[in-house]
Amino acid sequence: MHSFHYKNGSLHCEDVDLDALATEYGTPLYVYSSATILDHYRRLAAELSDLDCLICFATKANSNLSVLNLLAKEGAGFDIVSGGELFRVETAGGAPGRCTFAGVGKTRAEIRQALEKGIYSFNVESEAEAAQISQIAGEMGRVAPVALRVNPNVDAKTHKYISTGKSENKFGIDFASILDAYARTAALPHLKIRGLQMHIGSQLTSVEPFVEAVTKVLPLVETLKSLYGIEFFSIGGGIGIVYHDSLASGDQAWWSGHEDTTLSFAEYASRLLPLLKPLDLRIVLEPGRVMVGNAGALITEVLYEKRGTEKTFQIVDAAMNDLIRPALYEGYHEVAPLREPTSDRIEIVDIVGPVCESGDFFAQNRSVSELCAGDRIALLSTGAYGFTMASNYNSRPLPAEILVSGDQAKVVRKRQTHRDLIAGELIPD
Repeated sequence: MHSFHYKNGSLHCEDVDLDALATEYGTPLYVYSSATILDHYRRLAAELSDLDCLICFATKANSNLSVLNLLAKEGAGFDIVSGGELFRVETAGGAPGRCTFAGVGKTRAEIRQALEKGIYSFNVESEAEAAQISQIAGEMGRVAPVALRVNPNVDAKTHKYISTGKSENKFGIDFASILDAYARTAALPHLKIRGLQMHIGSQLTSVEPFVEAVTKVLPLVETLKSLYGIEFFSIGGGIGIVYHDSLASGDQAWWSGHEDTTLSFAEYASRLLPLLKPLDLRIVLEPGRVMVGNAGALITEVLYEKRGTEKTFQIVDAAMNDLIRPALYEGYHEVAPLREPTSDRIEIVDIVGPVCESGDFFAQNRSVSELCAGDRIALLSTGAYGFTMASNYNSRPLPAEILVSGDQAKVVRKRQTHRDLIAGELIPD
């Protein structure tokens, strides 16, 4: 589900005209739908209501304070991977006691911060990390709650950069070594074994890898429950979203994509509930993309058209520093004109940005309705790993962010200024 649709010839987010927003706040501009975020959270929670389930939103997907606040008010927990994310969650009204702290390289300062705030659990990625947490907890007179992350060596069949559950990936402890690792971790003096965690990858559009991983790990969970009295089993996140999605009918000329097959919450729950419910443990989930991905759009304006012998380029004012997914992952984002096309005339173009890199593109060889300078387009499904991966490359200020609720649009991050770009920099005497 998403809340982007044409109304009276103009693309809207919920009941807000995106072209009007672009005129008022400029471009590039990120716009998020609160209705979409809440709908996705509530539907997932409802499907899993037969479990003692803690849904920890993966903060790295979209860490805007207003987005985090929206989810915190729904009762969400948070999956964090840095001290900065923990600070953001708490500032947004989230409870540290409902936070799991993941990541392979937690620093001493971050471990101390998490212990001071009383997080729910560290997801420990190595025995060296467990020893470090125990030492710091001892220095602080604390007992640290931990769950080791097992690498189940399951192929999620996703992009190699977002695969996390194979033995060749940097994440977690090898499945063959995990019981011995638990025994050595349990012997450390300042730790409490609270659970077991796994995560096999992101943007999974089939339930089968989840089923395979959970089935493989279930006997381990039962053993750990018997030996150490674990309280929870975290099955990670990774549910994929639709990136190819028509806003109206698929035969409209301006739309050249195709429907992705994605995984519904109902299918996900129906296959996993029979495996998880008999455990009588809390089940922790760490969804990110599926909560916010389809809730966002990046609005950009066409600056120039350049026709060459091989290609036609539409040059827009957004760039890879604003949205790096196409350059990094060859990620697809649907291109939707803000004004609904009135003719069936299309052309095949590359939509590119102004950054001095050949990788600075949003679409290649894409069939779109005819565009000209001054036209505005939306790059859809950019609510996850869009702004959070943005940078100031080429000294480009970061775009503004808008959160829409019904017919109301609020600025939830101001556009950076040139003065903001150099804040904190010094020229030595």
